[in-house]
Amino acid sequence: MADDTNPTPTGPDVLTALESAARSISASVGAATVAIGRNSRGSGVVVAKDRVLTNAHNLRDRTTSVTFADGRSAQGSVHGADSHGDLALLEVDTAEVTPVEWSDADLDVGTVVFAVARGSRGTRVGFGLVSGVDRTFRGPRGRTISGGLEHSAPLAKGSSGGPLVDRSGRLVGVNTHRIGEGFYLAQPTDETLRSKVDRMDRGEFIERPTLGIAVAPPEVASRLRTSVGLPDATGVLVRDVEADGPADRAGVRTGDLIVGAGEESIGSVDALFEVLDRHDASLPLVLHLVRGADDAEVSVSFTSVEDA
Repeated sequence: MADDTNPTPTGPDVLTALESAARSISASVGAATVAIGRNSRGSGVVVAKDRVLTNAHNLRDRTTSVTFADGRSAQGSVHGADSHGDLALLEVDTAEVTPVEWSDADLDVGTVVFAVARGSRGTRVGFGLVSGVDRTFRGPRGRTISGGLEHSAPLAKGSSGGPLVDRSGRLVGVNTHRIGEGFYLAQPTDETLRSKVDRMDRGEFIERPTLGIAVAPPEVASRLRTSVGLPDATGVLVRDVEADGPADRAGVRTGDLIVGAGEESIGSVDALFEVLDRHDASLPLVLHLVRGADDAEVSVSFTSVEDA
């Protein structure tokens, strides 16, 4: 449900209320919004004492510079991360900055939101509306991120990782992914995100089993197999195999078609990721392959979790 704490005014008071909210948010949330990296390649938000939440794709290594609203810069280190979910929690001296307050509200389409970011020229505040809910998009490591809030608050380059807030300045999302030129997707501050932040605050690096392969989707696999005279089959094509990764150790080869994993058929790249996300990494996973025109089967052991 939309938050009704501060009902939206009607008539001539609307613009005045928006101006007032934007100024208030610029002062309060702006103070808790930081720039990530030497060239402000991303934004972040202070969510607790000495803790800054941002997108994992804003980071280049385990340490990064963090620039605050007063111009102070400090070196932050990655305290915990979910790289496949594109989130990272930095440990950095936040001094006297007041952390942003979290919202418990479920947002509906049409809810007023403000996007905040920090660039090389200071705080940016953009106004918009929630234009869609429960959106799914692909993260930088290939896995899908679900439950996204689509909104129309304009954001410039370097804004990802910054806060999306309601008109009271409470955190409702973390801006993560741009859609074309006009819309942005934010990860909502729901139970899933809060659980991840709690785990990262305990120093966890949230890992998921990966095979150590690059794959092509079924439509590409079908076209390539047909072009070389192989019978058509539905699956994802292995384009590359990481040396000494789990798939390589199991005997998976470039050109193999993954048609099944465990007890499930694989008809898309996302289906393969879903099986991996549910799989207990302490146990082997059987992959069903088509190698050329022949069926094959390998057992993958996840002795370590490597990037796919």
